Formats: sequence, C-alpha cells, structure tokens
Amino acid sequence: MRIQDRYHVEGGAERITLVPDSLDDLWHLQYVVEPGDRVAGDTTRRITRDDEELRDTGGEREHLWVEIAVDSVEFHKFANRLRIGGEIADCSREDQLGLHHTLNVEVHDEIEIEKHFAPDQIERIEEAEAATDEPDVAIATVEEGEAAVYTVEAYGTEERATITSTTGKGEFARDRDELFEELATVLGRMDADAIVLAGPGFTKQDALKYVENDDPELAERIRTVDTSSGGDRGVHEVLKRGAVDELREETRIAEEAELIDELTARIGSDEPVAYGPDAVAEATEFGAVETLLVLDDRLRVERAGEGEWSIDADHVVERVEQQGGDVVVFSGEFDPGQQLANLGGIAALLRYRID
Repeated sequence: MRIQDRYHVEGGAERITLVPDSLDDLWHLQYVVEPGDRVAGDTTRRITRDDEELRDTGGEREHLWVEIAVDSVEFHKFANRLRIGGEIADCSREDQLGLHHTLNVEVHDEIEIEKHFAPDQIERIEEAEAATDEPDVAIATVEEGEAAVYTVEAYGTEERATITSTTGKGEFARDRDELFEELATVLGRMDADAIVLAGPGFTKQDALKYVENDDPELAERIRTVDTSSGGDRGVHEVLKRGAVDELREETRIAEEAELIDELTARIGSDEPVAYGPDAVAEATEFGAVETLLVLDDRLRVERAGEGEWSIDADHVVERVEQQGGDVVVFSGEFDPGQQLANLGGIAALLRYRID
C-alpha cells in the first residue's frame, strides 16, 4: 500500500489518497471502507446520449472521475478487485449526480477515502504501507552448483544474491556444503518472516538439512517447494503455484494462533485475562490491557451499528493504544479468529489482575 496524500477536511474527517499494491492490500481495504464513507477515483461508466446521430446502443462507456457515498463494500478475491458501491455525490459530469455507481478497485488503482478513521483502520493502512517497503517473504532457489536469493516486492521479485560453485571432481571442485553455507549466511542476514526454498531434485532438501544443523531458528522459517528448475524460472513456478501467498497467510495465522494459545493457557491457569465485550471494556478503563484481540468482522458490524455489544468498540481500541497496549485485529476466515468468536469476538491479555 502506498499513501499518496493525507490531510484533514472540514468536520474533523480525514482524506487519504492511496494505491493498493497487492491483493492483500485490497483485502485490508474491505475493513477500512464502510457504508457512509466517501470514496473517489477514476472509473468508466456507460453514458446514454440524447443524440439523433447515434443509434440506441445502450450508451457508450466514458472515463470519469466520481466520488460516491458508500453503501456497499465487497471483496472479490478471485476477481482481484474490491467493489465499492454507492450514490454519486460528485462527478466530472454533473448529469450523473445522484445515480448509483460501483467503483471496481484493482491493484495499482488510486483511490481517495474520506471518513473519520478509527485507530485500528489507520494502523491497518500503515502496516500495509510498511509491508510494501519491507519484504516479508524471500525465495531461494538451489540446484547443483548454483543458488539464488530473491525478495518478493509489491511490484514483483528482485534478485538479491547469486551464489555459484564449481561442481564435479578434481582439485578445483568445491564442497557443496560451502555453497549451502554461503546460502545460509545470505538468508540469515535477510529480514524475512518466511522463506521458500525451491529447486529440482533433492538438492534443496540437502540444503535445508544443512541449515537445520547450522541455524535451527532460520530453518523454522523455511518451506521447500518442488520446481523443475532454479533461478528466474524456478521463482516463476513458485509464484504461479501461489506458494508465497500461502506462506504469508500461514505466517499471519501462526501469529494469531500464538496469541489465542496464550489466551486459552491463561484462562486455564487463572492468569489475568478478559474476554467478552463488557469484561474487556472494564479492563480497558483500568488501563490493564497489554494486548487487545478483536475480530475484524465483529468490529465492522459494531461500527455499522448492527451489533449487540453495549460498548463502543472504537473507544476501547483507542484507549488501549493510548495506554501503550497492542491491538491485534484477527481475521474471521481462519481458525484462531473462529476461536476468538467463540469467546465473544473480543479478548485481552492483561498486565495485572483486576477484581
């Protein structure tokens, strides 16, 4: 995610211009844009003309700039787009005002969002922006005599290192462990949450065994993927199979699972926790929340005024952040989020017990 511009407007709202760089960014935006917001961007719209020289063909598409008052938001994962629908409030053609339109936001489309942003929504945008600048997944390919390391950027992959060695027999032959050693050194220096180790044959498994003996913590971040070749072609195979997206998803789920495990362990051992909206709100007023766990779907329903909580969810989130606590918004699509839903959709790890 790239933030192009950001400023306050009349009434205390904020207007942010941003560009999503990945499908992940579009997924994040579905929890930022809500009914009642204003969203603007370039689009095409079928315009019916009153022109005697044109046949009645149902209109022609024109490129327009529109701003809509949002009434619906739908994330279409398999179509790679976010559909934002609503009434046209401003437009480069005045005759379109008041009509309904749907903005199909895709990767690299610039949009403007105007609203009173909640703290966790700003955090979500800023985290997505940080993820654009700091790659969190690396791809390494290895085959006999050669290894290469790539980072996965929002715009594609970038080669970071190429390691070669002389293979075969004779006095100039290089021990393959030297190749693995240099590869492990490069990977160890990288700021990546997860690493895909790919290549043909069994060389990648041998390389992984070397890393497991040399640096067990690094090895825990590595997953192997079979490809027909190494280098650029091997990376293309990895991306085509969706291995990077799966690994990112697993990393996010693992982080959420770790927090849920800690929460349930604390509940079982009667350590300081709170779960359910009322208990968490009370703990927040005492300044006792160390980490707030809240479900994205539940947060969205409460903000829309359609929930059952008697508390102000945004107020709780804001208070926790003001008190120096962490806020983690869980995805309801995965098992940790479903476990959190069973506990009321909101919980907290506390700094100390409250009576």
